[in-house]
Amino acid sequence: MNEQREMPRRRARGGVSRRQQAAQNSKSQSALAHQIPYQRVVNSMAPLNPLSDDHIEAIHHASLQVISTMGVKVLSASARQHLREQGCMVDDDTEIVRMDPQFVTDMVAKAPSEFTLTPRNPDHALHIGGNTLNFGLVSGPPNAHDAINGRRAGTIEDFKSLIKLGQSFNCIHFMGNQAVATTDLPANTRHLDSLYVTLTLSDKLSSCMSIGAGRVRDAIEMSAIARGLSLDEVKASPAAMTNINVNSPRVLDQEMSDAALTMAEFGQAVIITPFTLMGAMTPVSFAAALTQQNAEALFTITLVQSKFPGAPVIYGGFTSNVDMKSGAPAFGTPENSRANMAGGQLARFYQLPYRTSACNASNVVDGQAAYETQMALWGAVTGHGNLIYHAAGWLEGGLVASFEKVVMDCEMIQMMTSLMQTPDMSADEFGLDAMEDVGVGGHFFGTEHTLSRYKTAFYEPILSDWQNQENWQLAGSMTATERATGIWQDVLKTYEAPAIDPAIRDELAAYMARRKEAIGTGEP
Repeated sequence: MNEQREMPRRRARGGVSRRQQAAQNSKSQSALAHQIPYQRVVNSMAPLNPLSDDHIEAIHHASLQVISTMGVKVLSASARQHLREQGCMVDDDTEIVRMDPQFVTDMVAKAPSEFTLTPRNPDHALHIGGNTLNFGLVSGPPNAHDAINGRRAGTIEDFKSLIKLGQSFNCIHFMGNQAVATTDLPANTRHLDSLYVTLTLSDKLSSCMSIGAGRVRDAIEMSAIARGLSLDEVKASPAAMTNINVNSPRVLDQEMSDAALTMAEFGQAVIITPFTLMGAMTPVSFAAALTQQNAEALFTITLVQSKFPGAPVIYGGFTSNVDMKSGAPAFGTPENSRANMAGGQLARFYQLPYRTSACNASNVVDGQAAYETQMALWGAVTGHGNLIYHAAGWLEGGLVASFEKVVMDCEMIQMMTSLMQTPDMSADEFGLDAMEDVGVGGHFFGTEHTLSRYKTAFYEPILSDWQNQENWQLAGSMTATERATGIWQDVLKTYEAPAIDPAIRDELAAYMARRKEAIGTGEP
C-alpha cells in the first residue's frame, strides 16, 4: 500500500512510467523524419484586427499624452543628458523625462520597417518585418524539466541540450537570449559560455543577454567572429539581436538602455518590449494596458532613433492579465491572445516589425499547457508577429524550460506553418480527371492523382503513434507527453552539430577566455 501511494509522487518528480519505458526500448521512428523543411514562413492570411482604426488612433494619442505629461523614469544619467540635448524635458531630481509628441513621431518614423539578420549559416537568415513569421525557442527560465530527470535549476548541460533541440527542429528559426539559465556557472561570465555553445552547436540566429553594454558587446563581437567578419562588416550586415524590457510601469533601467544603445551603435537589432500585466504593472483595463505598453515602447524607440537614426528596432508586446486572486501572471487567456493581435495593429500603425509571444501558465505539460499555448499562438500568428518568442518549451509561466513541451510546441508550430501556406490551385490540382475516372460512389485511394501526391497531401505529425502492430501494442496508447519524452531523447541521440571552421571555433574560445580574464579583473 505504501509503495502504491509513493509511485505517483515519484513520477511527478520525473519518474518514468512502464509505458514510457516500453516505448523507449522499442523500435522508434526519429522525429526528424516527420519534419517540414526549414523555410521562410510567409503569412498568407490577412491579419486579424480586434480594434477599429479609431481605437488605434485613440491609443496613439493617449500614449503620446503619457509620454509628454507623465514621462518615463530614465535611470541612465548619460541617456537623460542625450535626451536633454534633443530638447526633451528632463528632471534630474526625479529622473523623469518627458518628450514632445512631434519629436516622438518624427523619431519613430526613422526606424526601418523591414531588415535581415544573418547568422553564420546564411541559409538561416531571418527576414524581419512584412508578413514573415519567425518562431523562437523558449527564453529566460531559471529551471529545466523533463520526465526523466524531473525539475531542477538550469545547468550548462541543460542549455546545450535545448540548443541541440532548437537546432534540430526545422520549425525553430531562432534561439532566445537564454534557453535556460546556466546556474552552475558564475553569473558575471555565464553569458560567454552560453554564446559559445549557441554559436558552435547551432548555426541559427540567437538573441543575446541584454544586461548592460558589456554583454551585448560580447555578443556582437562573437557573432562577427562566427561569420568571419569585422565589426564594421557586421554593422553593415547585422547578426545579433537582443530583447530589452521596460520595467513597467514607466521605468527604463540603465542596463536596458545601455544595452539598447550599444546594439544600435553597432547596427544590431533591438527588440523593445514592455512587460505589462493588466492589474499588476498596468491599470486593469485593456485600453489602459495597451496605452501603457505603447507609450513605453515608443519612448524607448525614440531614445534609440534619436541617437542612432535608422538603427533596426522591433516593436515588442508582452501584455497579458494576472490571476486577481493570487497575483500570478496568466498567459494564453482571451485577453492575452487579443493583446497579441492588437499589438500587431499598433506595430503596423507605426510601420515597425513586431515581436510577440506564445506562452502558457500551466505547471505541467498537459491539456492546459497545450490549449493556452495554442490560444496565445493564434493571437501571435493572426496578429502577424514577425518574431514569436517562447514558441517552444515555455512552462510554469516562464519559470521552466520543458523538454517535452519543446516537442509538443514544435508540433503546433509545424501545423501552423502548414496552415499559413497558400495551397496549390493550379489546373492539375482540381482533379477533374480523377473524379471522372472514379465516377459515383467509389473512392480515390488508388487513383494516379492521389498516389502522385500522397506523401505531400496531408501534414504528418511529429507525435504520431508508431504505425506497425508490434510497436502500437507498446506505445499506441501513450499520451502525447509520454511520446514527446521518447522523441526528445531520440533527437538528442541523433543530433549532429553543424559544420564550423576549426579556426573560427578556436577564435571564439580564445575570445571567451580573454573576456573571462578581463571580467575577473573588474573590466566591464
